[in-house]
Amino acid sequence: MHPSLQSNQGIALYIHWPFCLAKCPYCDFNSHVTKTIPQDDYAKALLQELKTALALTHNRILTSIFFGGGTPSLMAPTTVQQLIECATKNLPVADQLEITLEANPTSVENQKLKDFQQAGVNRISLGIQSLNPVALKALGREHTVGQAIEALSLAKKLFHRVSFDLIYAREGQTLSQWETELDEALALANDHLSLYQLTIESGTLFAKQYQQGKLHLPDEITSSELLQMTDSVTNRHGLAAYEISNYAKPGSESKHNLAYWRYQDYIGIGPGAHGRVTIDHNLYATERYKNPQKWLISVQENGHALCHQELLSCMDKAYEMLLMGLRLTEGVKASLFEERCGIPILDAINVSMLTALIEEDYLLWDQTYLKTTAKGKIRLNAILEALLK
Repeated sequence: MHPSLQSNQGIALYIHWPFCLAKCPYCDFNSHVTKTIPQDDYAKALLQELKTALALTHNRILTSIFFGGGTPSLMAPTTVQQLIECATKNLPVADQLEITLEANPTSVENQKLKDFQQAGVNRISLGIQSLNPVALKALGREHTVGQAIEALSLAKKLFHRVSFDLIYAREGQTLSQWETELDEALALANDHLSLYQLTIESGTLFAKQYQQGKLHLPDEITSSELLQMTDSVTNRHGLAAYEISNYAKPGSESKHNLAYWRYQDYIGIGPGAHGRVTIDHNLYATERYKNPQKWLISVQENGHALCHQELLSCMDKAYEMLLMGLRLTEGVKASLFEERCGIPILDAINVSMLTALIEEDYLLWDQTYLKTTAKGKIRLNAILEALLK
């Protein structure tokens, strides 16, 4: 395949670092606990895989870089710098390129924040998860509340843009407890927060405990009230929901995550990374080997660890764009949907079901945007299942 020149189309870059100090009981991401990390081997392999991927996407404008994991703050800052330099030297770069790195607020990782800033990172995302010490322990986190506040204070001095994650709808959590914790968090916040309802993901320790009746989560009514509380408190502090779990001051939305939700192209490199890349006007879903050792060997032997590349059909794209776009407060823009998927939005969905969902106040449709209501936001999976043909 010969890459077409699509210089007017932006592209995002995701780089996956698979290693963690410990496995959190709720996490189903591709993360692996290891005592010693072969930093040099993985640095060389990531650079090689990046160069191979960039060769297929030349002249695309790079809009964002995101280091995710795992725990990417366990990477050597020199590796981060080399990857940033490789990407920005090989692709045209958008104005105000966003470069995010996820970090945990442990004392070891806090010491590296200045190095990451000097390496070129300009946005940090801290995995704080809770400001309640009992909850932190239950969530399997390695840091204390004090370390979290210290990390946040340091990050705000070093980076113009700072986000952090919290998990709510935890076992036994009341509305008043969450309001108090969220008010405390927002008093510490900068311009962005990711606030996730705790969900049970298969294969996790929490899934096993849930199945055994050892873990109990709030019911649907309480979960809905917690979400409404979240929207209300964040608005009070000047942050608006722009996606189901993400809140920002105007103009501070994550450019990288918006690329996913607006169903734009992105390269994914590193163990288990997924991508959506247009080549010769066709959109491909890409996937890398998940196992870090298998990934490493494949890159060393082949220059990449691509294990799956699939040409997406119109209906594949329609499903994915609705799945991602209906998470956004703005919804899915009909003109962009038709441009991206090759069919009008009403040809991709069950129109009679759409009418019913509008009447039941789950969806809004004004001929320009299709979006969920506040009521529909918490039932998105069921809505998609009913809506798609």
